[in-house]
Amino acid sequence: MTTATLEEQLFRLPDLGEGLAEAEIIEWKVAVGDTVTIDQIVVDVETAKAAVEVPVPYAGTVLRLHAEAGTALAVGEPLITVGADASGGAATADGPCGTAPGGAVSADAAVERYREEEQAGSGNVLIGYGTGHGPATSRRRRRRAAVVAPSEASGGASTSGSGAAHAEAPIGVGILAHDGNPAPVAAGSQDPAVGLAPHAPRVISPLVRRMARDHGIDLAALVPSGPAGVVLRRDVEQAVVRAATQAPTEPAPAPNTPAQWASAPALASRERPASDGPERIPLRGVRRAVADKLSRSRTEIPDATTWVDVDATGLLEVKKAMEAAEPGRRVGLLALLARICVAGLGRYPELNSTVDTERREIVRYSEVHLGFAAQTERGLVVPVVRDAQRMTTVQLAAELTRLTELARDGHLPPDRLTGGTFTLNNYGVFGVDGSTPIINHPEAALLGAGRIVDKPWVVDGALAVRKVMQLSLSFDHRVCDGGVAGGFLRYVADCVERPAILLADV
Repeated sequence: MTTATLEEQLFRLPDLGEGLAEAEIIEWKVAVGDTVTIDQIVVDVETAKAAVEVPVPYAGTVLRLHAEAGTALAVGEPLITVGADASGGAATADGPCGTAPGGAVSADAAVERYREEEQAGSGNVLIGYGTGHGPATSRRRRRRAAVVAPSEASGGASTSGSGAAHAEAPIGVGILAHDGNPAPVAAGSQDPAVGLAPHAPRVISPLVRRMARDHGIDLAALVPSGPAGVVLRRDVEQAVVRAATQAPTEPAPAPNTPAQWASAPALASRERPASDGPERIPLRGVRRAVADKLSRSRTEIPDATTWVDVDATGLLEVKKAMEAAEPGRRVGLLALLARICVAGLGRYPELNSTVDTERREIVRYSEVHLGFAAQTERGLVVPVVRDAQRMTTVQLAAELTRLTELARDGHLPPDRLTGGTFTLNNYGVFGVDGSTPIINHPEAALLGAGRIVDKPWVVDGALAVRKVMQLSLSFDHRVCDGGVAGGFLRYVADCVERPAILLADV
């Protein structure tokens, strides 16, 4: 068999299992210029669940380390590049069995090693390397992957007696006889999964098989680029790109020949999109930051929520009056609520604080840095209005509008996303009445406002239809008791119902 020398191979961070989408580099075990062998541990990484030793599937010289210690990498990102060693040896496929020239492993040896690791457990926890999980291993061994020789496909007798010896290989790993030719299937095989293609694909990674199945890629039609003829992830990715760029072709005829029978399963998989369970979406960017902060809030803050229904008719009338006083000026409901919250924090400063857990102190602020929740295409962000206590209602309205536009355009400066002391969330824009909002860590309180709807309301002893909304306050029970939280919420509700109360604090 002709030797295939590996000049340079890029190894990407593999699928670490359990739905983990990324890992952090802890320590490199090799450096640029070092010589590595197949399955040598090259790096320690840490996932959200455990520390993992990562082996490299190639032999040769380390050319590049693509990330430094402390760097977080997503699955599939470049990890290490390995090239031919000084003697010109790399991962090759040659010889009948055992070690190939240049220190590489032959095709049959690679299959045999993989089978042994599946039975005994190699200790490697990477997908496709074998972990010794009992049930999964036995399930793999029940499914056979073999190839029918051309003579058997036409009903003739087998010309090789080594087929039975190869029938035990793991599914997805191609079977080759010692002469490098396809091995025949053992007589009497009734496994419908047995392929009829002249060359079964050699695939070690279950991730690669799943990608091919999901995109309708026929593994047998791919030209493997991995050592010992292994089909790699990049081979499938390139095939997906080619399939997407090709123009639609005429429907294939019904399979009437053995060759067409061989491609029938692949055609069927393209016609019926496979469903392999739920879609997994990595937490990245803004979504990840929000998840981390909210998780920390729920973990660290003993929060409580109180709420009240209020008659917002008077507040809406004030809004209209302010806008009518100066044509073209817009004062939103959020700006009015912000003005009320700032006044309320002046009366109840306990809620404008945070808890320093290391020093076991409550840090109370004299300035009000008001955060407000803004929904953008990139996710939920909380811009911060600095020194809101110094602004008028009109100035607050202008600043809220400016920051909202910057957030939606993705141009919000980083310093405007941190340092808040109190947050206002108008979830009523989503058409909901109420909520129990999560405090924006490390703040101590958050006020939420629901939608305004027409409801029957008693006014001066008579039933009337009024504009009613619900206000909810989540607060850190470490900084105050229910009396303070209830006093603040009641003050806010009174200002909403009778905005003239605000004049006492102007």
